Amino acid sequence: MRRGIAATALVASLALAATACGGDGDSDSGSGGPVTITYWDTSNATNEAPAYKALVKEFEAANKGIKVNFVNVPFDQAQNKFDTAAGAQGAPDVLRAEVGWTPAFAKKGFFLPLDGTEALSEQAKFQPSLIEQAKYEGKTYGVPLVTDTLAFVYNKELFKKAGVEAPKTWDDLKKAAAAIKDKTGVDGFWGSTAGYYAQPFLHGEGTDTVDVDAKKVTVKSAAAEKAYGTWLSLFDGKGLHKADTTADAYAHIQDAFVNGKVASTIQGPWEITNFYKGTAFKDKKNLGIATVPAGSTGKAGAPTGGHNLSVYAGSDKAHQEAALKFVKFMTSAKSQETIALKNSTLPTREDAYTAEVKADPGIAGYQTVLPAAQPRPALPEYSSLWSPLDDELPQIASGKESLDKGLSDAETAIAKLVPDFGK
Repeated sequence: MRRGIAATALVASLALAATACGGDGDSDSGSGGPVTITYWDTSNATNEAPAYKALVKEFEAANKGIKVNFVNVPFDQAQNKFDTAAGAQGAPDVLRAEVGWTPAFAKKGFFLPLDGTEALSEQAKFQPSLIEQAKYEGKTYGVPLVTDTLAFVYNKELFKKAGVEAPKTWDDLKKAAAAIKDKTGVDGFWGSTAGYYAQPFLHGEGTDTVDVDAKKVTVKSAAAEKAYGTWLSLFDGKGLHKADTTADAYAHIQDAFVNGKVASTIQGPWEITNFYKGTAFKDKKNLGIATVPAGSTGKAGAPTGGHNLSVYAGSDKAHQEAALKFVKFMTSAKSQETIALKNSTLPTREDAYTAEVKADPGIAGYQTVLPAAQPRPALPEYSSLWSPLDDELPQIASGKESLDKGLSDAETAIAKLVPDFGK
């Protein structure tokens, strides 16, 4: 999951209007000329896309018969744009898709199964859970490009001044926050009211918004109510910052953390480069990264995010073959190492975690928490299930709704998204 994608809709629409997509026969391959494939990149246009553009140039230099039409599409628009384009047989040959999109588009028949293809010839090199997450009904529809998860991030200096360590449980966090407030005068923790950021609380109680195997909505189960009760309790108490339910809450929390105005929060690796821009982390070694605190089950579990590269099923054979070669190149150990060094993102294969990559304390820190991350179930609607929580959790945190009422409303909304699930 990524935030803060910087690009305008106008620029994107102009770029897309000028783009000949994979289903349109945009090459003269039939006459022996080069094949031109279109790649929709959904990374941050300013901070990340340049690294991907540079890799595209490397690929073209090594594959003279293939040209790549690189189009950066704002992340928050890409899912709907691809859905529309694929339905009209005009989608790009390769899409950088958020992991939650993979089963959704596979279900619609928009993605090519990659099992046994050149793109997955090094499948054993990738983290197994990430390959599993790219599957739908037993077939693999994406090759993991970058991964992420949530971690407990903290200011080591402030924790040291207060004489506390990274918490193992949520109760530990409450005690640490109070001590930090007493010793330093700043709040010890500031949490988010967004649905995605509440996932660790659910996993810590051994539950989720839905039980896919049982085909049941579980967002209001006893375990979920306990999880959200713990989440809610972290907005009230000494050293616990009150909930921010404004539209700019994400930016407020991030700014406070990177500038030492709050000692800890829950955050993902997409903010590593921005952490270092703050006054608190000019010394990168001051950034502490730990597994999110555990729930009453004794287990900690943050959600797994990231992006896969997928190939459009509607492209012709020549374009698909070129696309598969491109996907293999972009997800290779060398390419992932390059992306990690340029963008401070997490590779999806162990052989890309070179000594140079792990010299970045942010990447090294997040690598240590990946084993505790929970892969998403292969449910096409899964990513959309956070939207009802994005609506209800701020109302609960602000006191405008009770926990019971908010979760009941979320249960009703989620049930509509998965109508074949019971309650």
